[in-house]
Formats: sequence, structure tokens, C-alpha cells
Amino acid sequence: MYGTEKPAGDSEWTAFRRAEKKYKLYYDDGSLKSSRKKKQVKPVDVSDVIDFKAISEAYERGGELPVGVAAVRCGFSRPVFCLEGRPGFYFIPGALSLEEQCQWMRESLLSFPQPPNRTNHNAIYGPLQDLFAAAKERKVLVKDESNGDHPTWKFIDEGEVPLRGNGCTSCPASALLRKLRWSTLGLQFDWSQRNYDVSLPHDKIPMHSVNWLKDWLLRQCLREKNLDPKLQ
Repeated sequence: MYGTEKPAGDSEWTAFRRAEKKYKLYYDDGSLKSSRKKKQVKPVDVSDVIDFKAISEAYERGGELPVGVAAVRCGFSRPVFCLEGRPGFYFIPGALSLEEQCQWMRESLLSFPQPPNRTNHNAIYGPLQDLFAAAKERKVLVKDESNGDHPTWKFIDEGEVPLRGNGCTSCPASALLRKLRWSTLGLQFDWSQRNYDVSLPHDKIPMHSVNWLKDWLLRQCLREKNLDPKLQ
């Protein structure tokens, strides 16, 4: 998964791809050649990374913002920042309350990874149903090869996992949950081609998510005008 090689077409990489390669995890070549040494992570230069917390703190104390960052006056009750030369990108610090953050974390673990939404696990294991529940119940994902040339993966109880040495491939659900990195909503995004694959089955983006965003934007505008959202 990790390497230091660069393809011949490096100059043809998109800005996203260049940033992805620059900031991904790399290991020292020497530590990879020895099985006895612990793999050593190469240091990553993050001097060009934007520190949004520092931007917010500088704005609150009336200090200067970094070059290329500007505050947007759009009628919100909280500051909104944009990046010059990056139209459509906005950063709103403290946009979510603690309760709302917890809500979205629950959604990210319980609802968003559910098929037909795809996650970073699909490429290897296919769709995984109820991953969070399986991890909570200490289940294990095992490879089911009873279907001949089309093996599948399924969760079983920890005590039902065959003993090692019989060729059984397995992985604890808790380990898969820790390695969950992303899930799609709506149309499936092909990370290799960097586009949407309309041929894949998908659900519409949950309306409660859309409605929440609309309500949040309305509240910010009304607070700026000292109006009560319930009166609208």
C-alpha cells in the first residue's frame, strides 16, 4: 500500500493526487527490508498545511490572517473564511455544537457505512452490513468459500471461528471498525478514476442531512438579523 515510487506521468497528476502523494504515510526503505526492525515512519513536511485553528484564533484576537485567507462577510452570526483562488471553499469554525458533533459521529458509524454506500473496505471485503454492531458483539469477519469461485465474507461469533492452520481467513470486526476511513453518500465516487460511477447501486443522500444543513444556514442568517427562526 505504501511506497516511494512515482509513475512516469507524474507531471500529469491532478492537484489532489499530488497532495495525496505528498502527505500520505511513507516508511523508511531500510526498515522495510528487515523483518526484525520496527518499521520507521518517514517525517512529513507539513509546513504548507493550512492550520484552521490558528486562523480562527488570529481572527478572534484581531490579528492578521495568513496570505491567501480572507474573512467573508455573508450575514452569518459566526466568521466564515475562504481561500483566494479556491472558489466554493468555505471554512466555518465552531459550526457544530457538541451535541451535533456527537450526532454526526453516530451517523458516521451506524448509518453512513451501510450498503449500498461504499467504504474503504469494499475493495477487499465487499459490502459489510452492520459493522458497528458486529464490533460491539465481538464478531469476526471470515471468508466463506462455499460458493466456489465467488467467495464472500460474513460475520460470525468469535467462538465459531475455526482454529488457525486450516486455511481460514478472518479479521475481527473491531479491527475493521478502527480502520474505517470513509463512506460514500448518494452517488458512488470512484477514487481511482476520481469521478462518480452512476452504474453502481446507491441511495439518495439522507434528507435529514440536507434538511439539517438548510436549517443551520437559516439559523445563522436569522441570528444576524436578531430574528426568531420559529417565527419564520
